[in-house]
Amino acid sequence: MKLQPEMLKPHHRFAISRRALMRMVPLAGLAATPGLAMAQSFADTKPKPQQLAWQALELGVLIHFGPNTFQDREWGDGKADPSIFNPTQLDAEQWVLAAKAGGAGYLVMVAKHHDGFCLWPSRHTEYSVKNSPWRDGKGDLVKEVEQACRKHGLRFGIYLSPWDRHEPSYSDNARYDDYYNKQLTELCTRYGELVEIWLDGAGSEGHVYDFDRYVKTMRTYQPNANIFADTGFLQYGDVRWVGNEDGYAHEDNWNVVDRLGYLRYRPAEADTPLRQGHWFWHPHAEQRLKTLPQMMETYEKTVGRGAQLVLGLAPDDRGLMPDVDVARLQEFGDGVQAVYGDPLLGRGNNLSGVSGTGLQSGVQVIPPNRDFLLDGRPHTHMAPPPTDRGMDLVIQLREPVRFDRIQLMEWLGDGQTIAAHSVRANVGSDSQAQWREIARGTTIGHKRIHAIEPVTARGLVLIIEDAIGPIRLSGFQVFDSKGR
Repeated sequence: MKLQPEMLKPHHRFAISRRALMRMVPLAGLAATPGLAMAQSFADTKPKPQQLAWQALELGVLIHFGPNTFQDREWGDGKADPSIFNPTQLDAEQWVLAAKAGGAGYLVMVAKHHDGFCLWPSRHTEYSVKNSPWRDGKGDLVKEVEQACRKHGLRFGIYLSPWDRHEPSYSDNARYDDYYNKQLTELCTRYGELVEIWLDGAGSEGHVYDFDRYVKTMRTYQPNANIFADTGFLQYGDVRWVGNEDGYAHEDNWNVVDRLGYLRYRPAEADTPLRQGHWFWHPHAEQRLKTLPQMMETYEKTVGRGAQLVLGLAPDDRGLMPDVDVARLQEFGDGVQAVYGDPLLGRGNNLSGVSGTGLQSGVQVIPPNRDFLLDGRPHTHMAPPPTDRGMDLVIQLREPVRFDRIQLMEWLGDGQTIAAHSVRANVGSDSQAQWREIARGTTIGHKRIHAIEPVTARGLVLIIEDAIGPIRLSGFQVFDSKGR
């Protein structure tokens, strides 16, 4: 089969087949659910455009700041007097610039934590910044942070805790639903478009929330926002908790989850604080600040396993991010860029060929100046015939390349399907090729990073060994972490 000029457009799906010996696998997860018109499958469950846009951001931050900051506490009881909230040097732009330096594409502001104290002047409670000395009671911290985000190019989201240890109506489910929904409406209508709305399930055991009502409010006023919650806490969310606060995702990471027979596309968010075990600021806790190697490992075990990384940041009692935290975020942003901002395949036109092999369609060579597979963008992709459940992709190099990181990307617009893959490298000389396996994994998803022992290779083969549906590969690249 000869490639035609129109097939070289960046968004064209190149037809590349793996050996026909790859067996067909049935679509997993078929389950009928009452009220649904038809059965679902994992392979056919597709994301919404706003979910794909959110996944492409890859890294965000979650800001915790409030009365706890001034009490050396993680868990407020709702009894703190509003007068203690008085940061004298608060600078929301400093927070946003620190987050941006760390590589964040968005910021989620904790507008109300479990203590019930509101960082905006809510009309529905007196327990808020309007009764604090900060800004003479005329301040709106949510607004200040939102405006700083818009100014510096970060998307903005909010966190509104369902659990409220201050509000008297909390003991009455129906009354509290009214209260919570009114506050949710304020936040969804005052602060522009939201990229994410964060619902935390902590402390909610035994309480019954009217989530149908909450979700209707969110969908009415913020139809493009992604709703975050644990899958056991909220069935209708768009984003799910990864299951830990340590900053890692499971190696086998599917974006579709099965909720009692109801399948939903819900990519994982891995939230972890910048200071180990501390979401709020505490004095004299600099020793808990995570090291740069720890943060790089966290990146590779979250973003590098197809999940979203959200770092917990905590301004101090001045209202500023501590200098050491700001410096660490800068180091982290620089570190990620130093490793993953310098792709090696295609650099200096070092490719001699990119090809896919298969018995059905023969060998098809993609000219080396076509870099859509190597550009790191999730929107361009290639695919074998839709019935194939495997593929070999061969990268031929003019000169040997040294690397210790492999990055793969799957195009997710029609769902996630790749279930098993491996990578082999040609480490031999011109006269004697020696191919050996250097990486193996299961899912790819938005992004998969393999950290390996350094290898110098003259060629690479990516083998898609198994898939539950049509294969759509978006990226294949290598990097050298030691060469920065």
